[in-house]
Amino acid sequence: MIDKDQPILETRELSKRFSIGTRFSSQGKRTVHAVDNVSLTVRRGETVGLVGESGCGKSTLARCLVRLYDITDGRLLFEGDDITGKSLTELRPFRRRLQMVFQDPSASLNPRRRVGDLVAEPLRIHTDLSSREISKRVAELFDLVGLLPDHVMRYPHEFSGGQRQRVGIARAIALNPDLVVLDEPVSALDVSVQAQIVNLLADLQEKLKLTYIFIAHDLSIVRQVSTRIAVMYLGSIVEEGPAEELFATPAHPYSQALISAVPVVETTPAGTRKRIILTGDVPSPLKPPSGCRFHPRCPIAADRCRTERPQLTEHRSGRKVACHFPTLAASDG
Repeated sequence: MIDKDQPILETRELSKRFSIGTRFSSQGKRTVHAVDNVSLTVRRGETVGLVGESGCGKSTLARCLVRLYDITDGRLLFEGDDITGKSLTELRPFRRRLQMVFQDPSASLNPRRRVGDLVAEPLRIHTDLSSREISKRVAELFDLVGLLPDHVMRYPHEFSGGQRQRVGIARAIALNPDLVVLDEPVSALDVSVQAQIVNLLADLQEKLKLTYIFIAHDLSIVRQVSTRIAVMYLGSIVEEGPAEELFATPAHPYSQALISAVPVVETTPAGTRKRIILTGDVPSPLKPPSGCRFHPRCPIAADRCRTERPQLTEHRSGRKVACHFPTLAASDG
């Protein structure tokens, strides 16, 4: 029996910064604040959706969560174990239990190797299975994700985009992980294929008792698959809560604008939705604004917002909002 209240993954004020440029460039070295002070808890058996505009830091956070990137500040805990500063050797036992599916299946699969070898590789590295046992396991995985047995001998370019993503999913679940980070797994696919992959992920979650972090910019899909949703803006989480509740009553001005952009079927005048158009451009992560990161584009910003950064705190049961005026924001929606 899965305890859904038991955290499987936690971040505590996690930040990731990149240095760009050199002392020989005219501007010298500069710092990109890609992920800034993110605290997030993921419990067993749930799907946490992560949404936000392109460039807000979702994919960078995903790579930090599986330790493909080193973490600049803060802590990352997997089932209570602090894996923030662990070496590659120390991380090896955790690699089996923490896997990732990438956005572009073409780029994440080696074009010079057969897909059967690509799926078998984690089994060769992390298990003591014989060649025959590995071949059997690969055949089982291909069947699980809806591929045919003879597909193991093909190269990535011989597949469609949806089939390549199925290969990527088979590779991710090969070691029976506990948590899978899905970095925009359907954004590069046709709409009809997207539905097939989403249904496949749901079936696998039920069969294998998986926990997902689902990253996407398509809010309709995120709403469909997620238990909880976290909204990111300029490297920080600005709101978090149960999926249906957050969609029904977004409390942060940015969440309201984001959700208002989701297409709806307007069958009656009562079913219409007010579209919120944000003014201005997203600030640069090279020089994020002082105070609230959203204040240059926020319709309800006050002087306090320009100088004091709001913390992500509980607004009501199960809902967290990083806004000085969350009640006002909610009533404005």
